Amino acid sequence: MSNETPRDGDLLVRIGAIVFLVGAVATLATVAPLFLGADPLPPAAYFVCMLMGLGFLIAGAGVLQSIAAQRRQARASVTATAPAPSSAAR
Repeated sequence: MSNETPRDGDLLVRIGAIVFLVGAVATLATVAPLFLGADPLPPAAYFVCMLMGLGFLIAGAGVLQSIAAQRRQARASVTATAPAPSSAAR
């Protein structure tokens, strides 16, 4: 296990990767009978293949959420360290 604390979006990226892998395995399973000369799988198996795209979208949303959280954190650290404007500079 890692000592790194989980950040915003990490869970979505992990879930997206799992969903993508399920879709990839389903794609391999549906394409294999076509190459092996066996009977094709039922249409429901082809719908499971669409999980690849869904997993990609979920992981992308997690990455965007992580980017937004890092930007908020960077913006907060810049405003916390910025000096206050002085009125004597006029």
